[in-house]
Amino acid sequence: MANLFHPWEGYVKPFKIFGNLYFVGTTPASTHLIDTGDGLIILDPGYPQSLYIVINNICELGFKIKDIKYIINTHGHYDHLGAAKALKELTGATTFIGKEDVTYANGTDDLTWAKELGLEYHEAFEPDVLISNNDIIKLGNTEILCKDAPGHTPGTKAFFFDVTDGKITYRAAMHGGVGMNSMKKEFLDRYGLGTETREKFVPAINTFIDEKVDILLGNHVENNDTVGKSLQITEDFNPFIDNTAWKNFLTGVINNYQNVLNQEAML
Repeated sequence: MANLFHPWEGYVKPFKIFGNLYFVGTTPASTHLIDTGDGLIILDPGYPQSLYIVINNICELGFKIKDIKYIINTHGHYDHLGAAKALKELTGATTFIGKEDVTYANGTDDLTWAKELGLEYHEAFEPDVLISNNDIIKLGNTEILCKDAPGHTPGTKAFFFDVTDGKITYRAAMHGGVGMNSMKKEFLDRYGLGTETREKFVPAINTFIDEKVDILLGNHVENNDTVGKSLQITEDFNPFIDNTAWKNFLTGVINNYQNVLNQEAML
């Protein structure tokens, strides 16, 4: 019997990270909202089973679902794009994904990780826009710079964009997928995949690790202690604003990857 997924167990109270940037997701997988002034952008809608939490969180913050214009997926894994089809059908929003992951999204390749989660990917869709390196996604007051960040999947992207409260502007960024699960040789061998994609992982990170970033975002809450930091926000202190976090995080990710390679070499 497959493991039962209880999305309500991943509920997180929605909150403003800074300015026009909000967290509206869950602990299984993060979902962020950007209020561009001309519509809302959703970064990773998450699992279909927890979409009702995301929708409730968006409404709890005072936003309207019909104002969602863009749904941007960091990569093609089920826990991040599984709800994209339903949310698009509900809102009519434009969907985006890295061009190399289009076959994940439309179901051509059975590599969404749903099977490993004890689930099935029934939510295949054809993305409206395929993202390439250095593309810029514009809506209202927001421009999102997209950078290739392959490894976790071939089409994983990193995103860089400014957020503002009208007085102060900070640079936010997210690496779209740093999990080692889909880069381990055991997984690659199971699906007859080579190591070409994972060999691009560190070189890609090195192209943007020195970017100026004030706010590190995670597409899983553990990437940046999303929940813990949310509880520390006060009128005078915001733990999300930390211009050392981006480089420190990616340095740790590179170390994790090297540990995987070292462990495989010992087998």
